[in-house]
Amino acid sequence: MRYLPNSPAEREKMLAEAGAASIEDLFAVIPAGHRLNRDLDVPRAHAESEIIDYFRAAGRKNSTGFASFLGAGVYRHYRPVIIDSLIQRGEFLTSYTPYQAEITQGTLQAIFEFQTMIAELTGMDVANASMYDGSTGAAEAVMMAVRVTGRHKAVVASTVHPEYREVLHTYTKHQGLPASLIGYDRETGRIELAALEAAVTDETATVLVQSPNFFGVIEDIPAIAAIAHAKGALLIVSIAEAISLGVVRPPVEADIVSMEAQSFGVALSYGGPYCGVLAAKEQYVRQMPGRLVGQTVDGSGYRGYVLTLSTREQHIRREKATSNICTNQALVALMATIFLSVYGKEGIRELAEHNLAKASYAAKALSATPGAKLLFTGAPRFHEFVLQTEEAPALWSRRLLDAKIVGGIELNRWYPELRNCTLWCATEIITREQIDAAAKALESKPVKP
Repeated sequence: MRYLPNSPAEREKMLAEAGAASIEDLFAVIPAGHRLNRDLDVPRAHAESEIIDYFRAAGRKNSTGFASFLGAGVYRHYRPVIIDSLIQRGEFLTSYTPYQAEITQGTLQAIFEFQTMIAELTGMDVANASMYDGSTGAAEAVMMAVRVTGRHKAVVASTVHPEYREVLHTYTKHQGLPASLIGYDRETGRIELAALEAAVTDETATVLVQSPNFFGVIEDIPAIAAIAHAKGALLIVSIAEAISLGVVRPPVEADIVSMEAQSFGVALSYGGPYCGVLAAKEQYVRQMPGRLVGQTVDGSGYRGYVLTLSTREQHIRREKATSNICTNQALVALMATIFLSVYGKEGIRELAEHNLAKASYAAKALSATPGAKLLFTGAPRFHEFVLQTEEAPALWSRRLLDAKIVGGIELNRWYPELRNCTLWCATEIITREQIDAAAKALESKPVKP
């Protein structure tokens, strides 16, 4: 009875109301061959200590100690232990959303601090209380630009994360919002400026680019902004790797910045939940989706926090709402806030420099192996790079796995022209010894039978 919500008497009463004499009578409409007329085949009850021993033994069967060079929008960084200690406090973990500002001052202050840090990092005037993730943030930014400009066409760089582009397509396909895709320069990996200039017209609402882009290359944001603004379009810069802002100049020429803040202390967690960011110039604040927390004073002159703008369906008529996203990632945003507070301005810069150095060493070591070539060397990059090999990735991948190394992700699934090309990432988690081991595994050839 411990886990059953209804007592036997209550179940008898429910059966009587349903006109059934028994549970078997109630389920008689189900063919006998599809009914389970025996006890479940589950192990006997175990003590807590036995259960812990079982899962520890099962965990030992998993492969551990692998070095991973995967990135592509989800990045392995060290998470300070203080993050989980703080977010598991009841006042943060159990609170859903700050509907009553009077009794949720802690949550509101945390969100306010998050917004402030994001605005400082991105060079924008205002930031909202977070979005679902980087992909929905980019799509919502495009919708925001459409509302601001009154135009209904978008131009998107092909070097924006492919999955972000898929989410954007889901948003736009029923909105009557065509999106033109602009290719990349084969030497630099940057968006083709000439093609971009030709594509942007007086009907273009926005230009969406990513920097560092999907290839890890840093785009020329001032040049792209000049092209977009010359035609009255807004520039949206998507950032998939938030740590890059420790060394990369913030995209201050942009009108809207969309960012995935997963790198700020959010665990990989098999793909989520993550923390999207949307920041913009102040003149566009009333078209921002989601909500914003503001600081004020109460009747006694004490500092307090309130929901300043909540242009979402739960707070406003649907036709006036800026988004149908009806929540935010406040708990995950709190992780990012704690992470940024722990590292501080200098710490974030040092962390970014560490990532930059690791990737530089990895790119040099791996591209020096026979048959390997580093692509897109004509532009600066952060901690990701594209490696082309003579040997198919499926062949050398097995040698890497045997050495407990997960190599780069194949790019031809999204970019068919990039044959035998893989995207590699090296964060501060990767050691020099692991990079050297990866280079050695790439260089070795399989033994012929």
